[in-house]
Amino acid sequence: MNVVFDTNIFVSGFTRREGRAGEALTSIVVGRCFLFSSQPILDELLRVLAEKFGWTQNRLEEVRDWFDANAALVVHTGTLHILADEPDNRILECALAADADLIVTGDHAMLELRRVGNTQIISLADYLNTVDNLLTSS
Repeated sequence: MNVVFDTNIFVSGFTRREGRAGEALTSIVVGRCFLFSSQPILDELLRVLAEKFGWTQNRLEEVRDWFDANAALVVHTGTLHILADEPDNRILECALAADADLIVTGDHAMLELRRVGNTQIISLADYLNTVDNLLTSS
């Protein structure tokens, strides 16, 4: 299954590895799903980790390394203006460019869309349930 994580999932996952968002990151590392992302998403994540959490360059480099090892970066070809928060539109663009099955987010405005193109937009809890179901049915 091909997925795109919203920045809020990454922030929670990297800052609280033992939480549910950390479980989502682990699901990628162990190969349960395939992660697509993009440079604008990575740039926003690094900015948030540096500005709001005070992460050092060394820690930010570890995040870049994680992306290099676990995500395929896609290039957006269009610019969407569906959501009021412009960085959220980069998530939608990434999903469309990757033809992802799912966007995983905690953002209420994005969740209200329910779908963009062929991509379903779901909560973190729904994603973890989906991954658990895939694991038990294998």
